[in-house]
Amino acid sequence: MRIQTVTVAGGGTLGSQIAYQTAYAGKHVTIYDINDEALTAAKNRLQRLDASYQGDMHATQADLDETHARIQVTSDPNTAFGNVDLVIEAIPEVTTIKTDFYHLISGIADARTIFASNSSTFLPSQFADQTDRPSQFANLHFANQIWKHNTAEIMGHPGTDPKVIATLTTFAHEISMVPIVVQKEQPGYVLNSLLTPFLENAAYLWGEDIATPQTVDKTWMIDDGAPMGPFATIDLVGLRTFFNITQERQGDNPAFKKTLAKVQQMIDDGNLGLESGHGFYTYPDPAYQQTDFLA
Repeated sequence: MRIQTVTVAGGGTLGSQIAYQTAYAGKHVTIYDINDEALTAAKNRLQRLDASYQGDMHATQADLDETHARIQVTSDPNTAFGNVDLVIEAIPEVTTIKTDFYHLISGIADARTIFASNSSTFLPSQFADQTDRPSQFANLHFANQIWKHNTAEIMGHPGTDPKVIATLTTFAHEISMVPIVVQKEQPGYVLNSLLTPFLENAAYLWGEDIATPQTVDKTWMIDDGAPMGPFATIDLVGLRTFFNITQERQGDNPAFKKTLAKVQQMIDDGNLGLESGHGFYTYPDPAYQQTDFLA
C-alpha cells in the first residue's frame, strides 16, 4: 500500500509539524485533537510554520497555500479515523492517555489502516495489543523542526509485519525524511537514547542549583562547538514534553524530585519554551544566539 491519506492525532508542537511536512510533500492530512481550543492552537501553529518553510525551505506563497489546502482539522473521531491509510499518534507521553486513544480508534479505523506512534520513549510492544492490529503497528518518530532535522526513526515490535516497515520507510522517503530503521525495540530509538540522558543531566545541574541554564549551555557550546546547549534544546522540544519524558524515566528517583518540581513550576507559569515565547530563554531573539553570549 502507498500512503496517501494521513491523520495526525495531536496538534501540539511536533504533531503540527508532522502534519505540515506531510501536506507540504503532497499528502492529504487530517489533524485530530480533543476540542475546539486545541484545534485553534494547532491552526495557529500551522500558520507560524509558514515563515520557517519560506526561510529554510524557500517555499513560495503558492507552496504554502497548497499545503494548507491539504490539511483539515477535526475533533470528530469518525471523520479523522474512519477512512485513512495511516494514523500517526502524537499525543502526550502518558500511558493511560495512549491506551485510551488506541481503544477509541481501533473500533473506527478501516482494516487497512496502519497505526504509528511518534512516542519519544515508549516501545511499540507496550501498546500493540491495544490497537486491535498489532501486525500493523510500529513507532514512527520525528525530531523537532522536522523540515530541517529530517530523520524518521522507524521501530517495529516482534509482531510487526515487515511489509508495514517497508511501507513506512517508503512514506518517510516521500515526505523528504531520511528513514532510520531501528532493528529491534529500544526505548528512545537512536536519537533519544543519546539526547534524553544529556538533557536530564543538564536539568539536574540546574535543579540542584549547581549551575544556571546559561552557564550549562555556554559550557557545552564552547567546549563542543555546538550551536545551542541543552536548555535551548529543552525550549525547542517544549517543557511539557521534557517533563513528561523525565517524569516517566526519573519520577521515582529522589535525585530528580527538585528538578521536576522546578520544571513543573515553569509550566504552571506558562513558560513552555519556544512555543510560548518564554522558557529558559526569551524568543524570538534568545540570548544564546547573541554574539556576546560566549564571551
